[in-house]
Amino acid sequence: QVQLVESGGGLVQPGGSLRLSCVASGNIFRTAAMGWYRSAPGKQRELVATITFGGKTTYGDSLMGRFAISGDFAKNTIYLQMNSLKPEDTAVYYCNYNRVSFPGGVYWGQGIQVTVAS
Repeated sequence: QVQLVESGGGLVQPGGSLRLSCVASGNIFRTAAMGWYRSAPGKQRELVATITFGGKTTYGDSLMGRFAISGDFAKNTIYLQMNSLKPEDTAVYYCNYNRVSFPGGVYWGQGIQVTVAS
């Protein structure tokens, strides 16, 4: 089992910044990727960004440039720096751990609300 705890969400004005954190604990394997997904009302959950324990990153469409994912894997922690936030970034953000080696396993945090509004 893997537990994921997110922090850092809240209310921010358009154009502002937030930094999300996610700490993983439990049965952590380094043959894995961690990342962020988000769900907005009426929309499907979408990829924000992922990072492997080796440091390889991927981003959802059009988010790279405003968002940056990073990791401190000595602490099993990832971060999501979000800049130039827009109202359409309002969503619940979920931390994800995906073990890619056998036998696999996907785990989710409980989610954290990010609201961009003036």
